Amino acid sequence: MKFSSKLLEDAVNAFSRLPGVGKKSALRMVLHLIKDQNLKSEKIISSLQEMNEKLITCNICCNYSDSELCNICGDPHRVDSTICVVESIRDVMAIEETQQFSGLYHVLGGVISPLEGVGPEDLNIEQLISRIKEKNVNELIMAISPSIEGETTIFYLSKQLEQFDIQISLIARGVSFGGDLEYADELTLGRSIMSRVPYKQS
Repeated sequence: MKFSSKLLEDAVNAFSRLPGVGKKSALRMVLHLIKDQNLKSEKIISSLQEMNEKLITCNICCNYSDSELCNICGDPHRVDSTICVVESIRDVMAIEETQQFSGLYHVLGGVISPLEGVGPEDLNIEQLISRIKEKNVNELIMAISPSIEGETTIFYLSKQLEQFDIQISLIARGVSFGGDLEYADELTLGRSIMSRVPYKQS
């Protein structure tokens, strides 16, 4: 792809670094913003700058937040005795879309994957254990994508939590093995949460 402008080329290259955006899609976006008369580009720049400066993680669940406590953890109507453990913030959003879960969340920030150099110390596991020690938590729902790494993570967590009198549940296998929760349709994911089953170490 040849460019007549270095500025245009740099903008296209920046957009194409986004997930799922190729050079042609990036070019369409950039040309649209150049022609736009409603100053969309300025609004995008402003919102991105504000996000970079102000976005933080919740002190409790490790979700993205505007303040020390996210909107979910700060909601008095949520059931604080049940925590849904997920890999990423995208999974929180996917489950919230189902409107089938009224408890709280804990974002691990990934799964244990020795091949990728991710160990338990790289995840938000200590924060989860601290929550269980401090709060009256009755159930942990492991809503982790079904994969080898996901199963390893669930097994590790269950071993770490053996000292606590707490029920550990798995979402029902409506989500196929190796699939990501964020790509499951709302009905399937909602049923998987509602039809969860007790976790048993093999």
